[in-house]
Amino acid sequence: MLAVAASILLISGNAQAAADTPLPSAIFRATHNSYSGNIAGARSSIADQLDRGIRFIELDIHDNGYATSRDYSIGHDSPGNQVERAGNPASNLLRDWLGVINTWSLQHPSAAPIVVALDVKDDLTDNPSYAAGNLAALNQELTSVFGPRLLWARDYPASPPSVDALRGRVLPVISGDGTTRTQYKRDVGHNPAIAINGRGQVVEVHDSGAGDLWYWTGTYGADGRVTWLRHGRYDTGVTPAVALNDNGDLVEVHQSQNATTLWYRVGRLGADGEITWSSSRKYDDGVLPTIRFTDAAGTRLREIHRSQGNSQNWNWNGALDTGAMTVAWSGNAKTSDARYDKTTSSSGASSVRVWTGADGPTPAQTLRIDTDRHTGDRIRFQQTAFVEFQQGNSAELRQGALFYAAPAGESAFITEARREGRLVRGWGFDSAGDATDPLASYPATDHPYNAWYVNLLTQAGAVE
Repeated sequence: MLAVAASILLISGNAQAAADTPLPSAIFRATHNSYSGNIAGARSSIADQLDRGIRFIELDIHDNGYATSRDYSIGHDSPGNQVERAGNPASNLLRDWLGVINTWSLQHPSAAPIVVALDVKDDLTDNPSYAAGNLAALNQELTSVFGPRLLWARDYPASPPSVDALRGRVLPVISGDGTTRTQYKRDVGHNPAIAINGRGQVVEVHDSGAGDLWYWTGTYGADGRVTWLRHGRYDTGVTPAVALNDNGDLVEVHQSQNATTLWYRVGRLGADGEITWSSSRKYDDGVLPTIRFTDAAGTRLREIHRSQGNSQNWNWNGALDTGAMTVAWSGNAKTSDARYDKTTSSSGASSVRVWTGADGPTPAQTLRIDTDRHTGDRIRFQQTAFVEFQQGNSAELRQGALFYAAPAGESAFITEARREGRLVRGWGFDSAGDATDPLASYPATDHPYNAWYVNLLTQAGAVE
């Protein structure tokens, strides 16, 4: 009895010590393919896993059917594949599964932080808009489900917090498709242009270098940084430029991809950052168009472009009809005036400048922004989720990563990352022989209730 009591005290002491240590030093019970329950493993339902001390939940997600359901789908190889229904949501919709975790978290505010890893099985970067399920939509789903319990990646402190400081919180991690993970951290483009209005709304446009036109919208904040809200593809062409008035009306001009025709679109910017676009209309021939509003009311425009045949600049005057979402062009003539600097824009004391340049290991075409108070920020999705760096990934994904991952058998990778102070997942953790020293932060198994796993994690002082 004395030996048993001493053992209990030791385990209790280890758990308490782990709880008081920085998060990257702690160890947690974790499951692999958590949604599969007792299919190809013995995990039980998500709620039961959490009840039994699991603090790392992995959900494989697909974007099939997003345009119809306005949600991602759970499943291994496809939506619904290897999904356990017993005790879990009847649907494949991600929101329903996140809701189970959120409900449990609400009911257990003293529980150790729960990591929700979203293993993205499809490339989300080919989704052309928020409505089609791009990464802004994924961000919104995470924030709307978990609310204040969500620990945003952008808010992770420079000095690692203790486990106790994060009790009751949820940490989202994007895993899976490498292209998706990379674009979450940065975007690339060519020929960027930008505009800011008196309300602090910002619109950036650029071409892909391969014929597509994309936009970002955001808000200039009290801290002098731009928070990006929406991102989407809106047309084909090259060398775009944009003008934005204080009512949120915008006029975009661009050159066709394979010809020297000039086109324009009118847009209306909503409070959520979404743009409602008119159709694209041709207004002239030429190259390298630029545009600005010329009156305080934001109804008069001037466009200056270069001739397609020589260095002569030409201009148009424009009158914006916001109801019809059209521009009436007039006064086409040669001008000695220079084209506008489409890469800069100011409103009052606020100014923005867009450019491209490498940020450490990122490509030279990485989209960057300067404001009157900050320089060099990346134009990218809000960093709501952490991004997982996996063995063999690029230096871009490694840069600044907190969460690392590899198959459980890759002991050298796991131990090196742990010694560097990373949070490390070892997936496919199938036996005690997979244990490393130090042990992976999240030894993710399909059999979390087998005696070998229970004993190993108990002895390691796994935190609940």
